Amino acid sequence: MRARLGIGWLLALAMTVTGCSAAAPAPAPAPDPALFGTPQPAATRPAGEATAPDRPQLPIPEVTPTGLVDPPPGAGPTRYQQQRLDWKRCTIGNRAYECANALAPLDAERPDERAVTLALLKVPASRQPRLGTLFVNPGGPGEGGRWLAAGLQRTGLEQYDIVGWDPRGTGASTPVRCTDPAQTDTLLAADSSPDDETERAAYRQLNADFGRACLANSGELLEHISTVDTVRDLDLLRGLVGDPKLQFLGYSYGTAIGSRYAQMYPDRVGTIVLDSAVNVIPDDQSVVQAMGFDRALTEFADWCAGRNCSLGSDRAAVLAQITGLFDRADGAPIPAGGNRPLTQSLAVTGVISSLYGTESGWPKLLEAIEQARAGDGRALLEMADSYEGRSADGRYATRAYAFDAIRCLDRPDKGLAAADAKAEQETRQAPIFGRYFGPDYVCPSWPVPPKPMPGPVTAPGVSQILVIGTTGDSATPYEYAPRMARELGAARLLTYQGEGHAAYGGKSKCVDDAVVQTFTTGVPATDLTCS
Repeated sequence: MRARLGIGWLLALAMTVTGCSAAAPAPAPAPDPALFGTPQPAATRPAGEATAPDRPQLPIPEVTPTGLVDPPPGAGPTRYQQQRLDWKRCTIGNRAYECANALAPLDAERPDERAVTLALLKVPASRQPRLGTLFVNPGGPGEGGRWLAAGLQRTGLEQYDIVGWDPRGTGASTPVRCTDPAQTDTLLAADSSPDDETERAAYRQLNADFGRACLANSGELLEHISTVDTVRDLDLLRGLVGDPKLQFLGYSYGTAIGSRYAQMYPDRVGTIVLDSAVNVIPDDQSVVQAMGFDRALTEFADWCAGRNCSLGSDRAAVLAQITGLFDRADGAPIPAGGNRPLTQSLAVTGVISSLYGTESGWPKLLEAIEQARAGDGRALLEMADSYEGRSADGRYATRAYAFDAIRCLDRPDKGLAAADAKAEQETRQAPIFGRYFGPDYVCPSWPVPPKPMPGPVTAPGVSQILVIGTTGDSATPYEYAPRMARELGAARLLTYQGEGHAAYGGKSKCVDDAVVQTFTTGVPATDLTCS
């Protein structure tokens, strides 16, 4: 299957939340109307834009995914606004937190029908006076967010309740369900860069079968899992915690959530920090991102050659050894222990997983490549599994399924032939990874019509937004950050002259201080540069 690179991951910590079995939220007195508002109408996409010509029109099956439930008592949207979050003790390892569940309408236009469950985790404020709630999202799409609240650096933010939630379709919220683990193994190991029409036809069918499995197991949830749906959920949660305005920190794809919130609810923005900005209208996302990973691998090759590593004494030699490994795995998968060899797709994913980080992770990547060249693919397979959310027992986190469900609902596609043309463009513009990423057949074969996100994303009257871009970020290239700040209209830009994906959280005191200042005293008066 095509490498999951559509927006960019902020790789999750290996955390399991336990002891949290919060019941459905209890009803409360009538909500304060000031806490809940109506979203602004969003711009539409240009007339005549292609709208998924090859997607099959399949009936929605009558299935009830786990966590799809009856709505709370009442009628209309206020039935959700009347909920009371019932926070209960939950644990991660030996640390205690607070967890709760909330309900949100599956379909915002039909609030009296089925509801989705949203799972939340809170780290209560530890210093007074309390400033409110800071919602956090780690990226994705398809990544749960509760773990980020537990692991977020809190220095300077102790006056906030830190709340992470698993967006609809992910984690402990109402999840997207698709294939069983064995089928998912087959899908992710498949040749994602077909060399002839026979291989292309097989890969197209594999992706179409995956979409049909998601529809069969998730039903109507697939129609209501867009970023706009998640933004509506976030505004509901903001009201349920009692905050008149939203405080939000989003990484990577989380910047799409935060910027879209500013567009839809401009009068309800408190302070928003958007770290590792994405291209919200991602028409050229895959090409630019492939170019970003080419740059990152080239930097790794320079680092390796500069240390006279085993892969070669110059950049070209190192890159030739790595691409040679990929080509070898295409024809003859490399043994990796057990019954799962390292295929080309898995080898590419394993290498890419290390390119999200900083130079500190490169010795481990070098060792994994050396082992694979020697005939042992276990280390690269473990990296690929971690990236895809596969646990040691073979089960996959929901991001293995929710990623495609969200992105294929968010964006239009131009069909299978256009996917082939885009793959050729990637190969020309990103000659290293472009040829291994291959065509994206998932969305052109997806069984649900798209609901394209309107654009551009603008919030011209909203000034309390800080956008952060890292110059050495391969997953969300730096140029996306000034673009997002410019399109929003009144946001400030922080440029971090560093490497890796995501800047806030211990890499730079300058960045950390700027983020804390933004949430405690306001956005910087001018654009900033940190190193």
